[in-house]
Amino acid sequence: MAGISSLGVGSGVLNADLVDQLVAAERKPTDTRLSRETQKNEALLSAYGKLRSAVTELRLPMRQLSAPDNLKAFSASSSNEDIAVSVDGTKASRGTYSVNVTSLAQAQALASNAVFADRDATSVGQGTLTLSVGDKTTNITIDSNNDTLQGLANAINESDSGVSAGVIDTGSGFQLVLSADETGTANAVSISVSGDSGGTDTDNQGLSRFAFNAGMDVGAGLTETIAATDAVMEINGVAVTRSTNSFENVIDGLTFDIQATGTSTIKVEQDFGAVADRVQGFVDKFNALQSTIDSLAGFNAEAGVGSLLTGDSTVRGIQNQLRQILTRIVPGLENSNVRSLADVGITTNFETGGLELDRSKFEEQLKAYPDDVTALFAEQGRTTDGQVEFVRSGLSTEPGTYDIAITQAATQGSLTGNAALVANATTPVTISGANDEFTLQVNGKTSVSLTLTQGDYTSPQAFVDEIQSQLNSSNALNAADVSVQVGLDAGGKLTFTSSEYGSESNVSVTSVEDGAAYGLTVATGAAGKDVAGTIGGRSAEGDGQVLFLGSGNGGASGLQVRVLGDQVGSRGSITFVEGVGERTVDLVTNFVGSGGAIEARTESLNRNLEQIQESRARLEERIISYRERLVAQFSAADSLISQLNSTRDYVTQQLAALAPQNNRNNN
Repeated sequence: MAGISSLGVGSGVLNADLVDQLVAAERKPTDTRLSRETQKNEALLSAYGKLRSAVTELRLPMRQLSAPDNLKAFSASSSNEDIAVSVDGTKASRGTYSVNVTSLAQAQALASNAVFADRDATSVGQGTLTLSVGDKTTNITIDSNNDTLQGLANAINESDSGVSAGVIDTGSGFQLVLSADETGTANAVSISVSGDSGGTDTDNQGLSRFAFNAGMDVGAGLTETIAATDAVMEINGVAVTRSTNSFENVIDGLTFDIQATGTSTIKVEQDFGAVADRVQGFVDKFNALQSTIDSLAGFNAEAGVGSLLTGDSTVRGIQNQLRQILTRIVPGLENSNVRSLADVGITTNFETGGLELDRSKFEEQLKAYPDDVTALFAEQGRTTDGQVEFVRSGLSTEPGTYDIAITQAATQGSLTGNAALVANATTPVTISGANDEFTLQVNGKTSVSLTLTQGDYTSPQAFVDEIQSQLNSSNALNAADVSVQVGLDAGGKLTFTSSEYGSESNVSVTSVEDGAAYGLTVATGAAGKDVAGTIGGRSAEGDGQVLFLGSGNGGASGLQVRVLGDQVGSRGSITFVEGVGERTVDLVTNFVGSGGAIEARTESLNRNLEQIQESRARLEERIISYRERLVAQFSAADSLISQLNSTRDYVTQQLAALAPQNNRNNN
């Protein structure tokens, strides 16, 4: 009788391989489905990543075009290569300038009159050298550690004093040479000596052999081998002086770098080609986006095969909204000479969906209608009152026309003296060490200490000019980017007026030695006032001369204007135009930003991948349970087979025992 095998025994029917095959068969359908879903979601994530990148690339050129200054570009040329000019194309303006350079800036150079036999052994004297360069003073100690010519030079070079030193071998001895690190008369060097061990501090012995100032005799101490000079340039007959050979901010947007004296004609012209280049950059990025969309969402009609994102609602939304912005007539420009991109030579290629730029037409339109072309791309506020200026818009500002009314004009903070200033030849204002100092506080945060030039002032205007000169040269005011204007009121009293407007603007006298001679005492001035009024019929807030609306004020929310002058009542209106550049930037930000369409799709796909991972984990749990169940069932079958085999053996034995007896009975 044939035997029945158990799990892993005998015929191998109920064995471990069979369990593995049954488990694999159970796993395969679900595993295949999850793998297919993973691949699809990962492919979609990659596609949306490419789409996000292409959409984001469109934002930079449109952000540049959304700034009005970037729709202006200028180039500058010089007829003399030794008088070079560079231009900031967004700040310059057209013009022709006649330039005459009469002096170049030089750094001062000095040489010691004393000649030393060697550089490393002979004593030069000990004490303290005080180097003064501009407003910087540096003390250098010369002692037994550096009491040689080379030691002196090293000490100067290590001091960061604004002076460089060296030792020259003349062939008949060694001399110390010094040079200022910076050019210009303001960086001229002055050297004094104290504690000279080789004699007095001024006897031209010992360390005092290295003393120098502009009033010393030529034969004493050091000799000036190169004088410190400023660069001087006449622009259209007006002399301009700088301490270096680079002239910045003399004319807005222009920088002059001079190499030699001479004359030149500088021409600044509008560079329409540079603006066209910026527009071409936008066209190129848009076409790159269109190409990306075609590769991800295109449809091959001949093959009848679509792409991964064919028919995707997010892609359709991006294309439709961009086309709507780029093909529309810009609100606010309906009656202008330039109303849409097509008017400046930017058209759509209907075969490819991309854009094409006619550069010659664009440059013609920019030259003929610069304001309209600027408004086509950038945001613009067009006011009917010449003293009302558009400052900026907000994220919620909608194109439209808004009336402006002023109930309070902005004013500047000011201070008036307490007594008339009387000054004439008979009774001048006398300034001495007892009354030459007073301190102002400007706008509540900048303290200005003034020290008036001592002497007699025989006219009120001369005294006003002295105070104004002191204020104009104040480092504290210049650092704070504010100024104070000095004048006289109708009664002859001194007045001080801050350059700023608004409630934070003020001028106060915080200390004065003895101001009776010119009518000043410690006093707090009158603060300025912020502008007040309405924009679009809604009550607006004021900050100095700027009138603005916060959020929640309808279409004009976020609109800001600067109101000049002191007129109250109706100040006309402002028409806000939002060009395609600003609108496109906002649209792209909405697409790729938090909560945007692409971000939402990406998050959804990532959640799908997480759910797939969870499904795989559950599948593993189910398969483990299934395997355990199979093993248990096979083990039970194995036990049953074992019992059957035992029964078989017993029956076999019994039958074998009966066989001999049957044989005898038959005999």
